[in-house]
Amino acid sequence: MLRVARVSHVPAPGKVPFSVVETLVPLAFVLLWSTGFVGSKLGFPYAEPFTFLSLRFLLTLLLLLAVVVFTRPAWPRSWRQAGHIALSGVFLHAVYLSGTWYAIYLGLPAGLAALIVGLQPVLTAALAPLLGERVSVRAWTGLGLGFVGVALVVLDKLLVGHHQAVQPMALLAAGVALIGTTVGTLHQKRFSSTMPLVSGTIIQYTVTLLLVGPAALLFETRQVDWTPEFLFALGWLILALSLGAMFLLLYLLRSRTTARVTSLFYLVPPATALEAYLLFNETLGLAALFGMLVVVLGVWLVATDARKAA
Repeated sequence: MLRVARVSHVPAPGKVPFSVVETLVPLAFVLLWSTGFVGSKLGFPYAEPFTFLSLRFLLTLLLLLAVVVFTRPAWPRSWRQAGHIALSGVFLHAVYLSGTWYAIYLGLPAGLAALIVGLQPVLTAALAPLLGERVSVRAWTGLGLGFVGVALVVLDKLLVGHHQAVQPMALLAAGVALIGTTVGTLHQKRFSSTMPLVSGTIIQYTVTLLLVGPAALLFETRQVDWTPEFLFALGWLILALSLGAMFLLLYLLRSRTTARVTSLFYLVPPATALEAYLLFNETLGLAALFGMLVVVLGVWLVATDARKAA
C-alpha cells in the first residue's frame, strides 16, 4: 500500500513565523509607547511642551513627505474618509499628546502620567454601552478597581510629605489625555482602520500640527536649547514614537479587535515606571505601588473579559 508522508508546515527559509510576529509586534509596541513618557521628560528642560511637540510633528511630516516622493503611496478615496482620518488624529495626537506632555511639564511624574493614561481599557469598557456593547460584572469590577488604584497613587503623591506636590492642573491634563487616546482609538478602529498607512498618518500629523503650532505661538516663548540631550530626545520621539509606535498601533488596530489592542496599554505603566526609575530616580510610596498593582489587576480583568467576549 502506498504511504503518503505527512508534510509539516515549516516556514520558508528567511520567513518569520506568523505567531512570532503576532507576539513581537505587541511587545515592541508596548516598549516603544512606554518610552514616550520618559522621552518627553528628558527633553522638557530644553523646550516648552507645545514648542517641543510642534518640532516633533514638523520634522516627522518632512520625513513622511520624503517617503511619499519615493514610494507614491495611495491616498484616501474620499473627503469623508479623509475627514474621519483627520478626526482620529485630533484625538490620538493633538488631545492625547498635548494633555500628557503638559501634565509632565507641570511636574506630574512620568510613571503616574502613564498610569492615568493606562486606564484607557477600562474607560473603553465604560463607553461600551454607547457602542451597543454589554459590559459584564467582571468588566465593571475591573473598572472600579482601576479607579481605586489610581486614587491610591494620586493620594500617595498628594499626601505623603516627602513627595513633590502634584498640581491639580497636571492631573486634569492627564485626564484629558486619557479621554483623547480612548476616543481616538475607538474612532480609528471604527472609521479609519483601513486607511492608507503613510498618507493617513500625514493627514493626522498635519491636522495635529495645525492645532499644536498656534498653542506654541500664543502661549510659549518658543525658545529651544539645542543640547545633545534634547536632540536625542527629539530624534527618539520622532523615529521610535511618531513613526515606529504609531505605525505599530495602526497595524494592531487593523488586525485585532479594539479590546485586544487597548488591553496592551495596561503593560505601559509598569514599563514606564521602571524606565523612570532607571533614568530619573522616580520613586513611589507603598500606597502608590499597591495602587499600581490594583490598576494592573483591574485592567487585566477587563482585558481578559473582552478577549473571552471577542
